[in-house]
Amino acid sequence: MAASNVKLGYNTDFAIYNGTTYTEVAEVTSITWPGYARDAVEATHLNSDDQFREFIPGLMDAGEVTIELNFIPSASDVIVAAMTAATVGQFKITAPGGVNVVFKAIVTSYQGQSPVDDRMTASATFKVTGKPTWSAS
Repeated sequence: MAASNVKLGYNTDFAIYNGTTYTEVAEVTSITWPGYARDAVEATHLNSDDQFREFIPGLMDAGEVTIELNFIPSASDVIVAAMTAATVGQFKITAPGGVNVVFKAIVTSYQGQSPVDDRMTASATFKVTGKPTWSAS
C-alpha cells in the first residue's frame, strides 16, 4: 500500500482581495472549504419505465466557506469591511503544498465572542457565488 500524501492544515491561508492585492486574514484557526452539491431535477413522465421516478442533473452550488479565527478587534477589520460593502467580493484559500482556490462570495455573517476565561474568537461565513477556480500557486 502506498504512503499517504495527506498534509496538516497548518500554514493554510485565507485572504480577501481588495481590488489590487490579497490581504491575508490574521490568526485564522480553521477553514471550511467550498463544497459542491448538485440539484437532482425530477424528469418523471406518465410513461416512465416501471413506475420509477427519473432525474436529470440540475444546477450546482459551491455552498459556504466558514473561517474560525482569534478575534482581535480592530477599526480596520478586513472582514467587517467586506461585510459592510454589501457586494460580491473575491477570496482565496491557499493550502500548504501550493494549491489555492479563488472564489467570489457574499459575507453573510461575522460574529465575535469574548468569554470571561478564554481567548476571544470569531467566525465568518461566506456564501459562494459562481464556480470556484482551483489552481497551483
